[in-house]
Amino acid sequence: MSRARAQGPGGVFTPSDFLDVGGRASVDQALSRLAKKGTLRRLARGLYDFPKVHPQLGALSPVPDDVAQALARETGSKVQIDGARAANALGLTTQVPSKSSYLTNGPSRRVVLGKRVVDLRHASPKHLVAPGSIVGNVIQALRHVGPLRATDVVQVAAMRLSRDDKKVLASAAIQAPAWMRPTLVAIANSMSSDMDG
Repeated sequence: MSRARAQGPGGVFTPSDFLDVGGRASVDQALSRLAKKGTLRRLARGLYDFPKVHPQLGALSPVPDDVAQALARETGSKVQIDGARAANALGLTTQVPSKSSYLTNGPSRRVVLGKRVVDLRHASPKHLVAPGSIVGNVIQALRHVGPLRATDVVQVAAMRLSRDDKKVLASAAIQAPAWMRPTLVAIANSMSSDMDG
């Protein structure tokens, strides 16, 4: 429980996060007991959180990104928000996706949290370039909006990415589909205010 508290209210975890302090059976039992006591909340099979509590609303739903990260840790995999969410996060679209979708190199899994759905879909390596980073978000957003809006992606990404992010993007561009590469190279080579300071 002290480790769950250390993550703070809203922390999401799976039994594998505790395997360094005990065997799987004892960790499962401890988590089950804490969930029955109401100290922890069982979100789904093998998925728990230390809920954040609002004075009027009670226990709040966990952040979908935290759920996805916990599921990825469980399987030792990586996750990346999908193209629609990446485009929204970068301000390229005002459409807010109805479910929280992620691409992963691990197994597919869907977790229903009340009215929210966290959906992890297994994807091939070519769809997971620089997963979990802003560079990965830019690549996913470009994939989502397509070549007709590539100029918009360049403008937004040139301002958002740091010099280091642009270096990562330049080296990751080779893994992206051929139609994306000129756009990614243009972003990587763009000048921004961080170049001066």
